[in-house]
Amino acid sequence: MSRTVVYTVPKELDGEKLIVFLRGHIKISARLLPKLKNDPLGLLRNGEHIRTVDRIYEGDVISISFPDEKGMIPPGDSKALDIVYEDDDILIINKSPYIAMHPTHNHQGDTLANNISAYFTEKNRDIVFRAVGRLDKCTSGLVIIALNAHAANILSENVDKEYLALAGGCFRGEGTIIKPIIRPDPGKTYRWVGEGGEYAVTHWKSEMTDGSRSLLRVTLETGRTHQIRVHFASEGTPLLGDDMYGSKDRSLDRAALHCAKLSFSHPITKEKLTFEAPLPEDMNRVAEDICSKIDKELTELIKD
Repeated sequence: MSRTVVYTVPKELDGEKLIVFLRGHIKISARLLPKLKNDPLGLLRNGEHIRTVDRIYEGDVISISFPDEKGMIPPGDSKALDIVYEDDDILIINKSPYIAMHPTHNHQGDTLANNISAYFTEKNRDIVFRAVGRLDKCTSGLVIIALNAHAANILSENVDKEYLALAGGCFRGEGTIIKPIIRPDPGKTYRWVGEGGEYAVTHWKSEMTDGSRSLLRVTLETGRTHQIRVHFASEGTPLLGDDMYGSKDRSLDRAALHCAKLSFSHPITKEKLTFEAPLPEDMNRVAEDICSKIDKELTELIKD
């Protein structure tokens, strides 16, 4: 089932060629445009076929029908999905920390992509799995799935993310880590910091600390693989439970990282949207333990 979006030409584009409207105003990608041009119903003005070189006028109704797509991922288990939001263009999932994003040789049929394939198969809708950004298997939290190529293109550089992380060590106030990230072995996912690596910037703000563990709010200027995990490990304070990067803490059985907040403009309506997901049970348990330790120390301090 194709997705059709209808726009009305604004005054400022009166007399422009359709290509200007599509590429400059709607931000149709260069890759998608030929598919629209080759479909007799792909581009319509007031119900009639229009070429990209034709001029458009204020008040014209432009219909864009994105082509049908065939997803090739076998269906998994739709009941495993925690759906936060859905419309014709995007799906937002609160991902479990124990599920991979895409099928790999280690994960066949049990990934987020498989479960989303099952969900849309049940709705008689075929989609290509397009995650806007990715989360490591061990990372929980919010993920955007673009349901058509246009939405994916618009959202690729239009999403602000905020993470919550539990790091070993004492963090107070706020700060920034700027260290390049390298891949020492091209055959492995492991990253580290080093000369000649990709520029990477991580901002953090401490929410609370008990002196040995800290709950941090983290934002990124760059989106390198394992960036948050690598940066904090390089400071000697790996995320709790992250044995890949040297954590000895076993209060969690995965790296304590959660995508807690997404903010973006909707790819079609341009409405400003924000979604939040609370800490999952395992991270919340540790955060409560930190909080109780702080409260106990404050109580002892008052007594003294």
